Amino acid sequence: MKVLVTDKINESAGKIIETAADVDFLPTMSEEELIKIIPQYDALMVRSQTKVTAKVIEAGKNLKIIGRAGVGVDNIDIDAATQKGIIVVNSPDGNTMAAAEHTIALMLAMARNIAPAAMSTKAGRWDRAKFTGCELYNKTLGIIGLGKIGSHVAEVALALGMKIIVYDPYTSKDVVEKMGGEYAQTLDDFWSKCDFITVHVPKTKETINLINKSTIAKMKKGVRLVNCARGGIINEQDLKEALDSGYVASAAIDVYENEPNITECPLINCQGNIVLTPHLGASTQEAQINVAIDVAEQIKEVLMGGSAASAVNIPSLRPDKLEPVKDYMNIAENSGELAMQISEGMIKSIEITAQGDLAELDIQPLEVAVLKGALSSMLEGVNYVNAPILAKKRGIDIISSRSKVKCNFAGLLTIKLTTDKGRNVVAGALVAKDIPRIVKINDYETSIRPQKHMLIVPHINQPAMIAKVAQVIGENNINIGSMNVVQKNDKHETESIMVINIDSEVGENVLSSIGKINGVHNPKYINLNAQ
Repeated sequence: MKVLVTDKINESAGKIIETAADVDFLPTMSEEELIKIIPQYDALMVRSQTKVTAKVIEAGKNLKIIGRAGVGVDNIDIDAATQKGIIVVNSPDGNTMAAAEHTIALMLAMARNIAPAAMSTKAGRWDRAKFTGCELYNKTLGIIGLGKIGSHVAEVALALGMKIIVYDPYTSKDVVEKMGGEYAQTLDDFWSKCDFITVHVPKTKETINLINKSTIAKMKKGVRLVNCARGGIINEQDLKEALDSGYVASAAIDVYENEPNITECPLINCQGNIVLTPHLGASTQEAQINVAIDVAEQIKEVLMGGSAASAVNIPSLRPDKLEPVKDYMNIAENSGELAMQISEGMIKSIEITAQGDLAELDIQPLEVAVLKGALSSMLEGVNYVNAPILAKKRGIDIISSRSKVKCNFAGLLTIKLTTDKGRNVVAGALVAKDIPRIVKINDYETSIRPQKHMLIVPHINQPAMIAKVAQVIGENNINIGSMNVVQKNDKHETESIMVINIDSEVGENVLSSIGKINGVHNPKYINLNAQ
């Protein structure tokens, strides 16, 4: 396997990845240059300079994972990667301290006119009166986005004697108040209360142009703005006009709409008081090492068959969600595979019911595993990344529920798969907490270990059926590993099934021979991704 690392990423990344794959360090490339070489690579690791477009992703026929050594992933086409089943990871915590400290540094530099005062002094002038600043003490800092970076900025601001007000629809009022701040229900409640405003949100449809001419008009005259998050959150032309007019007293900007080509950025010709830095938020030696190590470890783990800790396009498989149910992932996938392989027609819906201990847990990761199993039985290239997208594109209804009805297992997962031709039910469980078993196939209570090669043989419950089926299997040099024969709970029922674990694949000729046995109907060969 091969990994491409670009954008001047710390060499520590290569030392980690090279234990699992060959690594090439190359300079930042254009889209055209990247398209030419990306087909040979299994993984790509970038910073912010390389644009991983849909065309690049389409050309990356062997790509399994794309890693962004940093927090944001706006230079990667997430939708295109997800459609192709490529994991996209980042390092959400690696540069937290660096970005928070740069925010505070810019805020202080802006308030005390550090940059122009330094230039004046170096020119041999003594302009003390000209560069009189303002104190942060007792001022109100408005924070938009109280994630890890925003939270650290808040802690430092409080230590400096500032008051804080927070707008973040994903953070509770209790969290903000326990921190010692004021919680704003809406942005309209927020703008007019701030002496300083800093943004710490991702660049999305909702946050692009968040601060513009209209919202600036709602702020205090003399407000000071900081952006170390993403370019485009503050409208650059509107900010320039507000600075030139004096309505905004000053601004400190580290990120821009068009990086690194900022010659057309209106802020570089601004007459007002502004501090500009070239996207230095994560540019500390410590942060560069941290994000490089973090993403490299994830790439190595994925290439070795493991999971990523910070996959941005598989939120259901975040470690905090996966850990409680991880032991059930394989049996969930196998149950989905089995349900599809005993079915005919196109899937209309999949109902997933959790019982026992599972009823108390978030089973979203198991839903993805069931989908992967079911869809991989009919499509190629299905994985945990694209299974939900593929299901949605095909109009498959996913119904998930929890049942308080007692069961005989620590945890039980029941799948009802409905197609345009009928419905089948498969249930999977862990016996003794760590032994996976298929415990139900439609009306039959079974106890069979999921295995790569299996046979399911419905038949009339009469003498010599097992011997006749076993004879056909043996005559074709196929070894039987184990067999489970069950009939329905009704003691008068004449129908039974054999669930047989075998050591090799079964061809159509063998199935046909088994199907010709008097009393056997519709035997199925099952091929599972069993471990």
